[in-house]
Amino acid sequence: MDGFDDEEIARALALSVREAYKPSETSDRKPEPKEIIEIPSSDEEDNKEDVQFQSNIQRAIEASKAQSASSSRTYSPQDSISPTISPSAISAPSMLVRSSNAFPFDRAQLERERLERQKRLRPDLVEAQSKPQLDNEDEETDENVNMNGRSAKRQRLSHNSSTAYHSNIPSSSTRPTTEKAPRATTSGTQSREPTDTYFWNGELRQTANKYVEPSKDTRPVFRLTDILAPRDEISFAIISAYCVDFPWMYSFFNPSTPVIIVAQDSQGNETMKEVLPNWIKTTPFLRGGRGCMHMKFMLLFYKTGRLRVVVSTANLLPIDWRDIENSVWVQDVLLRPRPTPHESKVNDFPAAWTRILHSLNVAPALITMVKNGHTDLPISRLEDLRRKWDFSKVKIHLVPSLAGKHEGWPKVLQSGHVALMKAVRDSGARTPKGKELVLECQGSSIGTYSTQWVNEFYCSARGDSAEEWLDQPRSRRTKLPYPPIKILFPSDKTVKDSALGEQGGGTMFCRRSQWEGAKFPRNLFHDSRSKRGGVLMHSKMIIATFRDTGPLNKGKAPQSDSETEPESDDEVVEVDAQGREEDKVIGWAYVGSHNFTPSAWGTLSGSGFNPILNNTNFELGIVFPLRRAEELERVACWERPPRKYVLGKDEPWMQSESAYFAEE
Repeated sequence: MDGFDDEEIARALALSVREAYKPSETSDRKPEPKEIIEIPSSDEEDNKEDVQFQSNIQRAIEASKAQSASSSRTYSPQDSISPTISPSAISAPSMLVRSSNAFPFDRAQLERERLERQKRLRPDLVEAQSKPQLDNEDEETDENVNMNGRSAKRQRLSHNSSTAYHSNIPSSSTRPTTEKAPRATTSGTQSREPTDTYFWNGELRQTANKYVEPSKDTRPVFRLTDILAPRDEISFAIISAYCVDFPWMYSFFNPSTPVIIVAQDSQGNETMKEVLPNWIKTTPFLRGGRGCMHMKFMLLFYKTGRLRVVVSTANLLPIDWRDIENSVWVQDVLLRPRPTPHESKVNDFPAAWTRILHSLNVAPALITMVKNGHTDLPISRLEDLRRKWDFSKVKIHLVPSLAGKHEGWPKVLQSGHVALMKAVRDSGARTPKGKELVLECQGSSIGTYSTQWVNEFYCSARGDSAEEWLDQPRSRRTKLPYPPIKILFPSDKTVKDSALGEQGGGTMFCRRSQWEGAKFPRNLFHDSRSKRGGVLMHSKMIIATFRDTGPLNKGKAPQSDSETEPESDDEVVEVDAQGREEDKVIGWAYVGSHNFTPSAWGTLSGSGFNPILNNTNFELGIVFPLRRAEELERVACWERPPRKYVLGKDEPWMQSESAYFAEE
């Protein structure tokens, strides 16, 4: 969120949430309930929080009871809370919400309509679907999310990664499969977890969206109910997001399930508080109150012993899972037959998680949860993650940014773009000699860029150590030309022409002062357009590809148009000694919470002998190699090649100059 303070961003997000339900005057859609949200100042937040607390608890309990009262209902928790919100309902940035309990639709009518649709699409399921449901989260109405004419059960079928192009690439385009999870629990008892969708080799999908064009919505998607199913089998959860609608999220869980939620404190303080029955909110420390806790993840522990790991780009708000497009990676992990000894010096996937959770102030919350009577949690300390679960099938690499100052190579390698460098190397995706790296950086917030920082990031993206970079004179580093990077951000026209129009641009941030800066790299900007039609993308993603460094390409990328410059992602196939085809790495992909900004990725200083990395934000994402052009196109969520801005004609969307937001 470089260039914006937290209250400014939170207010903008709130305005977007407030109007996300109101269609444009030219829309044929039925009017939806309007959320009226006002973000008070941080001083008001402290005074009102205790008053709001009891109201929030009561609303959340009632919402959860309403959601689970009748097993024959087929509506989603996303449908169950769409009320009018009082003007002072949300406090930035924790997004505590209160509202009436009125539901704006006739559930019986929705059920009749759903059965009629099922009768047309799947006559064989009508009889079974008309009987009382055992799990009302298995089905959702079409009013919630456009599912391209497919039933929810069919949509939720998994795609077995074992038949994907490569096991280390999250799969989303192979044959569907379902399989039962092992039933052994951490206590040795048996649990009856129903057959559901599991992702033992990892899965990357976009979120379901109400406004996509059905003809372009051809790939499997994730809903929040998919990820959190079956809800009654979740024994414990650790979840995190920058913005959270607490009562809405509470309705997705059984009220008895203990949950630790990581969020942001408005003053940047390290805090811990019980915010709902069995829910503890914890916040990490931010230096000087600057920056934000921007990580978006879930660790879901099931009664069978299964662990579900989720890394996403979505906040825990209805609009992020319905109106704007996000990306989600999910992988299920098995419980080990027996715990392994603790190893303090390892630096693998679960060890990275342990370090991340410690930095987020989760350990004290875990202790408090046990003191509150939850003595049967699947973990008693964060180190149990690595000891108890088998992460051997996880092939992606975590890339965190941990807010603060990191000095010395051991610490610098664990955060920001230097951690990205290590992940690229560990993935076998370092830029080969004789090749040039081309980056496409998709995000929802623009930073303040300098040629020094962009080249610093580019050095790490290539997989090159920053040691030589830091030992170069600073005067030389500040005069380098921009490397071949394409910054993807929606143009003003793209936002106004989108399904929601200007009101959908409430989570996109760029300012006039940035765009018109004397040295701002305007010629690197490309339009961000979703493959799924007129929806705006909140996804943060980087696609990195290699191309030859011939005379036609050398030094040309920043000035050349993306529609005419040579593309580097053609499929590359090598043949081994036996004549068998082998896939060669053609690049890598990043998906997570990082926008392409210095605040997210960090800035380097110091020397090659003693580097210093300063991170403003807490961020989290994943990195994996790309081996085939087909894989690359499956992963990228935007139209490729992206259209380059025509300077003098195209400008980025600037929310602060929108007539719509000015009126609000």
